Amino acid sequence: MNWILLAIAGLCEVAFASCLGKAREATGSAVYLWYLGFFITMSLSMLLLMKVTQTMPIGTAYAVWTGIGAVGTVVVGILVFKEPATFWRLFFLSMLVISLIGLKLVAE
Repeated sequence: MNWILLAIAGLCEVAFASCLGKAREATGSAVYLWYLGFFITMSLSMLLLMKVTQTMPIGTAYAVWTGIGAVGTVVVGILVFKEPATFWRLFFLSMLVISLIGLKLVAE
């Protein structure tokens, strides 16, 4: 169950980073809605991370949480914000995914 909560927390991290990107592009009152989405998803992400760290080692939980957030945010950046998908960027992104899988395999 902790790994599911951690995955959801990581996805919330992707959501709050994406809200920042959308707020940057928005105009008028839409900016405030994106910032509201940022605060809601950030709060949910932190609450879930706090819950997970009660029974999982903090080093593993934090590394996986930030890893999911980093990978997801790069993917959203490429797909939504039209950021470049260069060979090296994708190569190192895949190394991060492999590292996350490795942490899952060796975690207690």
